[in-house]
Amino acid sequence: MTIPRRLPAGHARRAAAFGDQAFTRDTLARTVWGEARSEGREGMMAVASVILNRAAKPGWWGRSVAEVCLRPWQFSCWLAEDPNRAKLERVDERDAEFRIALQVADQGLSGGLPDYTFGATHYHTVDIAPGWARGHTPCAVIGRHAFYNDIA
Repeated sequence: MTIPRRLPAGHARRAAAFGDQAFTRDTLARTVWGEARSEGREGMMAVASVILNRAAKPGWWGRSVAEVCLRPWQFSCWLAEDPNRAKLERVDERDAEFRIALQVADQGLSGGLPDYTFGATHYHTVDIAPGWARGHTPCAVIGRHAFYNDIA
């Protein structure tokens, strides 16, 4: 298994290997929380679906859930310069949204998460128009995120 060159310090040290189920659960929940905590359960489920869809189609973005989440420049919540990065690393079960993110992670990792994104592997907030989305139509808009299932 290939580990990305730059893993988030501290959090990644916890993992002996990317196959570690507790690490995978925690990483998925933190990514979902970091990307969609203001979007409620449905928004968190949609972001989790994108991660799981990517992991199901191994490629440049990774071969496992943890690799997909931690791949540099894929999820802004893991960027060192993200203003909420410290919160992401410190959040725990006392936070109501993080408890929801953990539930979503459990549902996703058990195979019971419905995919309301129709197989999306990409998304962005509706406030921006990234170049990679030009010429593509979102397959779903959930909360403030537009999802795409036709990006190569």
